Amino acid sequence: MNRWIRLIAAVVAMIMIGNQQYAWTLFVNPIIAATGWKLSEVQWGFTFFIAIGTWAMPAAGWLIDRLGPRTFMSIAGLLCGAGWAGMGQAQTLTTLYVLYSAAGLGGALVYCGAIAVALKWFPDRRGLASGIIAAGFGSGAAPFIPLIAYIIRSQDYRAAFLYTGIAQGLLILCAAQFLKNPASGTVAAVPATARAKVRSHSAEFNSWEMLRTLHFYVLFVMMLLMGIGGLMTTAQVAPVAKSLGIGAAALTIALSLNPVANGAGRIFWGWVSDHLGRERTMFVAFLLQSLALTSVVTLGRLGALWFIAAMAMVFFTWGEIYVLFPSAVADFFGARHATSNYSFLYSTKALASILAGGLAALLYERTGNWNAAFFGSAVLALCSALTAFVLRAMPLPGKTRQTPSAAAVESEG
Repeated sequence: MNRWIRLIAAVVAMIMIGNQQYAWTLFVNPIIAATGWKLSEVQWGFTFFIAIGTWAMPAAGWLIDRLGPRTFMSIAGLLCGAGWAGMGQAQTLTTLYVLYSAAGLGGALVYCGAIAVALKWFPDRRGLASGIIAAGFGSGAAPFIPLIAYIIRSQDYRAAFLYTGIAQGLLILCAAQFLKNPASGTVAAVPATARAKVRSHSAEFNSWEMLRTLHFYVLFVMMLLMGIGGLMTTAQVAPVAKSLGIGAAALTIALSLNPVANGAGRIFWGWVSDHLGRERTMFVAFLLQSLALTSVVTLGRLGALWFIAAMAMVFFTWGEIYVLFPSAVADFFGARHATSNYSFLYSTKALASILAGGLAALLYERTGNWNAAFFGSAVLALCSALTAFVLRAMPLPGKTRQTPSAAAVESEG
């Protein structure tokens, strides 16, 4: 089967789990109105969803690397479908938390299975393929949000959970049947892009071996520092707009454009990294992210158009971390265990979300503005950009007593 068909199937599955994260906000107020639960009580469900989806990734990646994605993606279809559809019938907060957590576990299996397609089947276009996969999650929900909103308005949130849950479960189940890990040697003959400046080698590291290298911890810190600003912006768009005096119409436009910019950025920077190299691309994109975060509280206060542009630029220069880092992991540590290896880096999302949510809100409450949060995040992004030079200067990771045949084979052009 053509590898591009597998990629399309993986993107479809990623779009379905993107709805679980990005469409959730549409359900919050209707749930509160129908049940009388507090906002904080309902939003704990989202916290459990993110936590389960993030911390289950290492185990999910390990299983998929060894047994293939088809079985686990099929299970994911059942978990995502049943969990999401059942949330509309939840009569207690505990039930809501359990069902949303089940959907989060299914999302972890989908994410791992989909990213495995890019890292294993596309050694010659790893950045582009990862970008397309990540874009499915980052912006794929955009066209479905109006449909979900319409169902909630015309019927109720219970119907919206039920219909979309059944649909996404079935589509994930169908997509899973197209996915498998490549057999040994299947993609070895794929020619490398002639212009590529990507550093890679033939050594294969399992997760334990990767965790014993300095490279992993440099990548971990970089991804954590970059994740904070983008997640903070995602969580705080509406409060920031209100504090800057931005009207509802401009906010709506920003909320519509942000996921589009997010998805476009993932594909664009992934493609660039295949030609410019991962570390060079990290420096450029992360530097621009630092400037974009600064522009939100400087240029953004000048008017609606400036605010919309600044927000779009933040998302365009942030989402690529979910492309560049999995690609770098496969380049540095090999494709065989790439899914489980990247899962350890992905855990930075949970840590970043804590800082980007509670800490950012606390800074705003204490200072009365968003300057400290955005300038602070901009400094962190700048530090990550500068660290890319350190990463570039480091030799590729090697194993103890590595033989010449397993030494680095660089194509730095």
